[in-house]
Amino acid sequence: MPGDNPLRAGQAVSGGHEDSGDRAVTLSNRQALLRPWRRRTRGFFAATSLSGLLFADIAIAQGVADRAGLSVGTVEVMQLAVFVGVLGAALLSAIVMIRERARTAAENVDLRARVADLNAAQQRSDALLNLRDQRLVVWAREKEKPELLGSLPAEAGAPEDRSAFLAFGRWLMPRSAAALDHALTGLRERGTAFDLVVETRSGAPLEAQGRKSPFHVILRFVSLSETQRSQARLRLENQQLSADHETILGLIDALDMPFWIRTADGRLQWVNRAYAQAVAASDSEEAVRDGKEFLGSAAREKIEQQRLAGPIFKQDLSTVIGGDRKVFAVTDFASGDGSAGIALDMSGAEGLREVHEHTLRSHADTLNQLTTAVAIFDAQEKLGFFNQAFQKLWDLDTAFLESAPDNALLLDRLRSEGKIAEQPEWRRWKENLLGAYRAVESQEHWWHLPDGRTLRVIANPQPTGGVTWVFENLTERIDLESRYNTAVRVQGETLDNLTEGVVVFGPDGRIRLSNPAFTTLWGLSAQFVEPNTHISVIRKQCDAVAKDSPWGGFVAAVTGFDDERRDGQGQTELNNGTVLRYAIVHLPNGQVMTTFVDVTDSVNVERALKDKNEALEKADQLKNDFVQHVSYELRSPLTNIIGFAELLSLPATGPLAPRQREYLGHIGSSSAVLLTIVNDILDLATVDAGIMELEIAEVRVDQTIAAAAELVSDRLEEHGIRLAIDAAEAPKAFHGDETRIRQILYNLLSNAANYAPEQSTISLSCRQAAAGVEFSVHDDGPGMPPEILDTVFKRFEPRTNGGRRRGAGLGLSIVKSFVELHGGTVRIVSGRDQGTTVICQFPLAPSGTRAAAE
Repeated sequence: MPGDNPLRAGQAVSGGHEDSGDRAVTLSNRQALLRPWRRRTRGFFAATSLSGLLFADIAIAQGVADRAGLSVGTVEVMQLAVFVGVLGAALLSAIVMIRERARTAAENVDLRARVADLNAAQQRSDALLNLRDQRLVVWAREKEKPELLGSLPAEAGAPEDRSAFLAFGRWLMPRSAAALDHALTGLRERGTAFDLVVETRSGAPLEAQGRKSPFHVILRFVSLSETQRSQARLRLENQQLSADHETILGLIDALDMPFWIRTADGRLQWVNRAYAQAVAASDSEEAVRDGKEFLGSAAREKIEQQRLAGPIFKQDLSTVIGGDRKVFAVTDFASGDGSAGIALDMSGAEGLREVHEHTLRSHADTLNQLTTAVAIFDAQEKLGFFNQAFQKLWDLDTAFLESAPDNALLLDRLRSEGKIAEQPEWRRWKENLLGAYRAVESQEHWWHLPDGRTLRVIANPQPTGGVTWVFENLTERIDLESRYNTAVRVQGETLDNLTEGVVVFGPDGRIRLSNPAFTTLWGLSAQFVEPNTHISVIRKQCDAVAKDSPWGGFVAAVTGFDDERRDGQGQTELNNGTVLRYAIVHLPNGQVMTTFVDVTDSVNVERALKDKNEALEKADQLKNDFVQHVSYELRSPLTNIIGFAELLSLPATGPLAPRQREYLGHIGSSSAVLLTIVNDILDLATVDAGIMELEIAEVRVDQTIAAAAELVSDRLEEHGIRLAIDAAEAPKAFHGDETRIRQILYNLLSNAANYAPEQSTISLSCRQAAAGVEFSVHDDGPGMPPEILDTVFKRFEPRTNGGRRRGAGLGLSIVKSFVELHGGTVRIVSGRDQGTTVICQFPLAPSGTRAAAE
């Protein structure tokens, strides 16, 4: 029974609201806190009473013993006192226990009454919550799942499932779901309570209430009664109308067309931003407040008069905007509560209309300049426009065309005049052709005229109805295509029979065409040179057969993006010894042609000639080195010979026999000739080495000529040759190396003396020329044939044609080298049996020296 266990009283009740449970827990906690305090108090009082009784019993026992005259010891007295005290304590405890039990039973009765009241209250709360007209969502803490209580009727359209119900956007209308989410955010973050009317997807209205306590957030959905539903629907409709009203006003305010709303008495009630700008108001409120009118009084009176006939007014009216008069298409609607109007600026439309008309005239002028025939028929199939090419194509009367004949009549006339081919089924053919007026897409036909012309006829339907007919004469084009195809075939046959390899690549790097010679030269299979094969495939095959493959450059030329496309050429050698000469030619449209020619034989001959030429050059260099070395080695002993020969000719050495003196003279003359040759060789070697320097100074012409003539006078006298000098037109002096110029004149005179006949005359002349000073030496010798003139300045090329003695062939070579060192030129005028003239030209003042040609 409940009274048997008071500590568990009030805990047998199940269910109930959360608040009743909290109260039961509070009462149980209060009783638990009071019990230890009561036990400690009772123990304290019992101990105190027991101690008092014990001491009282000891005193009484001691007194009794004393009165009885009994001899009782202290121990016996204490034992007796303890017994009596324990007995008294037990009695006292029993009394206290009886009283405490009575009080506990009374408390249990009170607690059972309270628990019964709480159970009844909880049952009433559950009954109220479980009515099918409301449902609560309770959040105890932020991160805990909410608790759902109650339910809603099925006709409300709210799901019973917990997760489906908490997904408000699935069963509420989007507008209501958005409003509810916004209100819940404010409730949970700021504690803002709300009362909303939301609409489910089934159209049922519900009232949503949100409240927040210190420990809970509660959202309550209440199903409304029929009256409440009507009111809720009206609120929803009002909200929808208000939102639509704001949307429409926002749209109207964003329009560039003036818009106004008037009250029943004609006063402005609302205008948009375009209206305010048109009447020069800062904003819409100012325009309404000041009553600024967009239209003039005459226009407004006209609108008022029109309302007598009907509520709608539509007409073009003019007004002044920003100082300019403009035309607006005004539409005004009047009702019993007021009126509204809108104005559309038609000034731009008028301008567009004029531009359209101008464009049509411009198009007509343009079409008249075309060589392609064009005819435009309207929606009634009447000819509305034709250009001169159309009239010329069909050779029709202009008056007939300007009478706007229909399309069928025009076709019949062309047929009757034999200008179009006769069709087997004329009616069906014409109906098929005129079907373009009912078509959506363009149609294309080919007409072969009786005179041999071929026309491409295009029927292009117009959006407004009608058809534009285009007649393109393709006779020449077809003829050109035929001739082009023939040329392509001829070109293909020509390429296929060329021994030169040809391959053409497109801008995408793929083969456009190639010939068999290309395949043969590179040893490729036919599958690798098919059209559309990429150049990278060809390169991979050709790199393997070439020693130094040029295909990397070919790839760069074909697929590169250089602004300047440059042609190129080169040569490569294959592993089998074949030498190919290639050329890269850039073609139009980004194509690149590469040609290959087998030049193996030519290269082999060229290599042989180069090897032979290198051998000859080396031999010539070896000869020059040998001569230069020998010349240096001969100079010292030759000088000694000349010195000893002159020493022997002195009287102090001793008398000589006539024959000895003759022999000594021959030794001296031969030694002098040999010394001259050695000096000439050394001079040429110095010139070749580039180390010879001219000592430029003033050269007296008369003294230089006289010194050269004196040097050669003995040889001239020996053969009876006379020297004629002509220096009348010569300058007195010029700048140069006097020693080298005297050496030049000496060699020229010596060469002339060698070839001039005995008893003849050698002429030496000098004159002022435009480019400087010119010396010329002429002899009447046998002359030089053309084949000798080509080698006359070569070294060690002695010529014996009519000369008295064979020289070393260095005279004219030294002349040419020294003259060119001065910056001058040498030329020879000669012919067989005409003598020889050598002309040397020097600048008046040489700017520097330069190496002479060999």
